[in-house]
Amino acid sequence: MSQNEQNENGSVDILVNEIESWKDFRYALREENALLFNEMLSECVQNEDYIRTVIHKGEYFSAESLFMLLVLQQQKMINELIAKVSESNNLQKQTQ
Repeated sequence: MSQNEQNENGSVDILVNEIESWKDFRYALREENALLFNEMLSECVQNEDYIRTVIHKGEYFSAESLFMLLVLQQQKMINELIAKVSESNNLQKQTQ
């Protein structure tokens, strides 16, 4: 196993451990919110770019890394929604 693979596996562990530390918060949420929370967190672990960012911050900043990943994930979604709304508005204007 290369050093990069070891670092990435360690970072996945760091991220997984941080996510696991939030399980009590998840259990306090209503079911629909808990499902959304789980989805958001699982997407962080599945994204290789996100995992690489954890490598650079390390285990002592795992909570901060997770928060920034979630903010980045939300901003990407907002940008996609804005683009779709703009595209829809442009199509409506063209058909009028």
